[in-house]
Amino acid sequence: MDDVDATHGKGESVPQRGVTAALEYVADPVFTVEDGTIIYANERAKNALELPTDVIGTEASNALEPIWSNLETEIAETTIGTVRNVDIDVEAFDARVHRGHDGATVTLHSHDDETEFEDVDRAVKTRAINEAPVGFSLSDPHMEDNPLVYVNSAYEELTGYPGDEVVGRNCRLLQGPESDAAATDEMRAAIDEERPTTVEIKNYRKDGAEFWNEVTVAPVRNSAGEITHYVGFQNDITQRKEAQFALQERTDELEYILERVEGLIQDVTTAVAGSISRSALEQSVCERIAAESPYEGAWVGERNPATDVLEVRATAGVDPEDVPVDADHPSAVSLETESVVVETHGGMTQAAFPLEYNGVEYGTLTVCSDQNHEVTDREEVILSALARAVASGINARETSRMLATDAVVAVELDLTDPALVPVALTTETDCQLEYRRSVHRTGDDTASLFTATGIATEDLQSAASTLEDADLEVLVEREDSCLIEVHSDDDFVRWLSERGILVQSIEADSGRARVTLEIPHSTNVRGVVEAVQSKYDGTDVVSFRQHERGGDTQEEFAASLEGKLTERQFASLQRAYLGGYFEWPRPTTGEELAQSMGVSRPTFHEHLRSAEAKLCQAFFDDEPDSR
Repeated sequence: MDDVDATHGKGESVPQRGVTAALEYVADPVFTVEDGTIIYANERAKNALELPTDVIGTEASNALEPIWSNLETEIAETTIGTVRNVDIDVEAFDARVHRGHDGATVTLHSHDDETEFEDVDRAVKTRAINEAPVGFSLSDPHMEDNPLVYVNSAYEELTGYPGDEVVGRNCRLLQGPESDAAATDEMRAAIDEERPTTVEIKNYRKDGAEFWNEVTVAPVRNSAGEITHYVGFQNDITQRKEAQFALQERTDELEYILERVEGLIQDVTTAVAGSISRSALEQSVCERIAAESPYEGAWVGERNPATDVLEVRATAGVDPEDVPVDADHPSAVSLETESVVVETHGGMTQAAFPLEYNGVEYGTLTVCSDQNHEVTDREEVILSALARAVASGINARETSRMLATDAVVAVELDLTDPALVPVALTTETDCQLEYRRSVHRTGDDTASLFTATGIATEDLQSAASTLEDADLEVLVEREDSCLIEVHSDDDFVRWLSERGILVQSIEADSGRARVTLEIPHSTNVRGVVEAVQSKYDGTDVVSFRQHERGGDTQEEFAASLEGKLTERQFASLQRAYLGGYFEWPRPTTGEELAQSMGVSRPTFHEHLRSAEAKLCQAFFDDEPDSR
């Protein structure tokens, strides 16, 4: 509806007769219907609908035929206080219904007014585009260099360029030195091929700041299918790209670490398995670690119990000095705390790892790198695993040379902890136990043989039944003693053997066990003793005695012979001897010994005869037996 002018005709004042009078001067045809009756119609409405001059007060169904049937339904369905557009069967007009409480006012508008509504629709679309939260731009391919002809507010905010600075310029103004050429080529190709495309490209704001832009370019066509413009949508995806780059960086780092770790672990494992001595093993490991690009070098140190100094045993790439064990040095702190210590010391980052196997201390492994190098958690895990492998290898070397070494330390200990089976048994009974030897059982399992005196076998078995995680089996009964086999989950002899320590003897009586250990001189004796004291409460050191071996010892001869016997042959010979099978009269039979091994009597005798032949050959012949 047009606004009402202040004057009408030739300067004549408009009479103030209320709304009804004002409607007379409305340019659009207007009429009002109440309860099915026409109560008002302006001259334009009378003329447009060819209504009689006295139409006021007549029934709408008569005066407005044939448009009333459609209008009546639309008026009834229009919500009070709202407006509805209605198509009517009049060639030049459409209707707009304004519904009130008492009736409805209908305004007719010419089809020529569609341009006005198109303009309104276009304004809404323009406002929506300008206020959209993503960058929007239009370029005109018919102009030279396809310049931008429109950008919205989001584009200005995203790029930092005011609209008047970018209109007339090509969108490449956002490109810079690190903009991907492949992305710009793809956009150029899409425009040449008249197709849409989306690319991700690094762009630059007006102030030079970089941002990642997700750009979508698409052609705009008219009703004839001809391209009139290209539309562009810009979306800031900097955070997403940075997250992608961070993830890729972590992935690449992990792949590099895994690749490097694979080679490092393989080489260290080879050194551990292939080195003929502890010194060679330590030197190989240091050299392999020093060859890694992040590291300057590595060294291995071991505590000297006499001087309480961490002495350098092997080094590569660095030239360290001996370190007092109470010094404020990563290696000394790691040794004392039995933990990984990473600190900057002496102008380098030093990561120290304790070398410990089954509670026995073998020193520290220290890895040195540039002071700006940060040792990551992954590196700590990897190097800790390597340190454990090195400690295991050192333990294996120490164990293997135990029988061959000439310099040994004999250590006597008193143990009263009932966690040790002989202590527990002699606490509960009046018997005495004497350790004879360890024996192999099925698989890798072992047990210890003891001679028990001063007790009936029933009482001994009754006492053993109260022990947790321990089994006792009587193998041979004599008049004043018996041979028993003791198996426990926490086998004392096996635990020491894994650390390269020989148990020479165990004599238990009245809840106290006197244990004699033979430790190689090169082994950290103090560390071994401290490990025993830590494991078993009430452990006292009775004596230390260092001596040199002369010639082959009984243990060396037994070990040499044991290497020639099969497991079953050795077990048959051992049980036969300890069970008194070679005595007369025999306190036990071959069938009883076979039963204790879980084999048949013929099988037992076959193993025993083979073992006897090899034993004789060890005394009288240098040629090895082929059986």
